[in-house]
Amino acid sequence: MAKFFSEELVEPGIYNRIMKAANFQEPDRVPIWDFIDNRYVLEHFAPGETDLLKANVKVYHGLEIDLCRGFGESFTQSDNGKAAQLGNVETLISGQTRWEVRHAIKNMDELRSFVFQPPSMEWVRSEWIGWVKNCQKAFAPYTMYVPGAGCGFHATYGIMGLEIFSEAIYDATDEIMRLLEAKNKEAVQYARAAAEERLCPLFFIGDDIAYKGRLMFSPSFLRKTFIPMLKNMCEVLHKYEVKVIFHSDGNVMEILEDMIEAGIDGLNPIEPLAGMDIAYLKKRYYGKLILVGNVDCSQILPLGSTQEVIDATKKCIRDASPGGGHFIGSSSEITPSTPLENIITFYKTIIEYGKYPIRL
Repeated sequence: MAKFFSEELVEPGIYNRIMKAANFQEPDRVPIWDFIDNRYVLEHFAPGETDLLKANVKVYHGLEIDLCRGFGESFTQSDNGKAAQLGNVETLISGQTRWEVRHAIKNMDELRSFVFQPPSMEWVRSEWIGWVKNCQKAFAPYTMYVPGAGCGFHATYGIMGLEIFSEAIYDATDEIMRLLEAKNKEAVQYARAAAEERLCPLFFIGDDIAYKGRLMFSPSFLRKTFIPMLKNMCEVLHKYEVKVIFHSDGNVMEILEDMIEAGIDGLNPIEPLAGMDIAYLKKRYYGKLILVGNVDCSQILPLGSTQEVIDATKKCIRDASPGGGHFIGSSSEITPSTPLENIITFYKTIIEYGKYPIRL
């Protein structure tokens, strides 16, 4: 097959670092993967920059982050012109730190009459592919921008919220199944377009299915709905030799074997405070599952001392990096509340101690 678009853009040493780790070999150092949503670090690396993409490129390059799967809306509303649009309508309340969520489906009657109209494949191939390529070019040559989409499961319950979705599982089963199928078909369009265009050797699928400690839905329901949806995505991507990095916050251990069987190649973000043990996963799934993330972003990075950040980062490297198969990063994202000093300490520690062979 032809080269991936990313390979033509990313500096060869960095591309090699990523691909060796993804194939369970030891590169020069453990690759860094993260999602930045933090105004302090934007102001530090890109003072005065009002273009969100350009600002984040400066941040990722300044911190030597190898892989980007996206970035947050860290500018104020006045700086950036509008609030983030994240699937359903979400509007930033100016001057406050909360979001007003307006779901497209507000009750069971609306669910029963709801007609989902996905974008055309022509739009996906022109507009979405164009946007991804623009991001890939912007982040080159020092950061690989990884395209992604959900498999349609999170997008479905996001249309109506968890309360109505949970009720509808029992009281409007046919409508829920119809909508899940439609959203999955839409998601597969994005996966197919990315794969056929040879955008990147990696594809990110993000669908939150778990809380801290346990799944959000029963394993039996997920095996009936989510797992086949995930498998549909993986099959399309694997046909074009694209590896799938799956993301869900929380503890997914009850259904991890099912997800591996469905075809995922990597797992993110492996939240330690949710009971996700990266040392266990390394021993159990080395050679089968790329481990992505794991340094706690809910307590250690935003609230810990710099020494606690150093200790947690070194532990993550020690537990997961030897032998390759690990992209290190936060346990989801660098949140708006994370102090600049801790952010810089985090990535400097990786660069210092993440060199192979690991000696910790």
